[in-house]
Amino acid sequence: MATLTLSEASFTALLRDAAKPVLVDFWAPWCAPCRLMAPVIEAVARQFEGALIVGKLNVDDHPRVAQAYGVMSIPTLIGFREGMPVMRLQGLAPKHAVLQALESVWNDGRDGE
Repeated sequence: MATLTLSEASFTALLRDAAKPVLVDFWAPWCAPCRLMAPVIEAVARQFEGALIVGKLNVDDHPRVAQAYGVMSIPTLIGFREGMPVMRLQGLAPKHAVLQALESVWNDGRDGE
């Protein structure tokens, strides 16, 4: 797997220490759209490995993180740069929509940023 499984502690540390942009998938195992989104998240993680850190945070296990970032429905993707949220995509989305959301905020790192 190219994605990281995040806990509250590892999420906080990741945002504090990451030198690269971070994409976090807020999800839950019972959520059918989240399960449908999982292969898209994995594909994005593989495509941008080395340029983007991709993690998954189970909102049932870590509700305080979800609440802190205003996650009211899942799946929700939040992109972070330098520890700050810079993009949000809610609901089931195809890969091209995820890529478009990412590119609207930062370049994908392939051009040497």
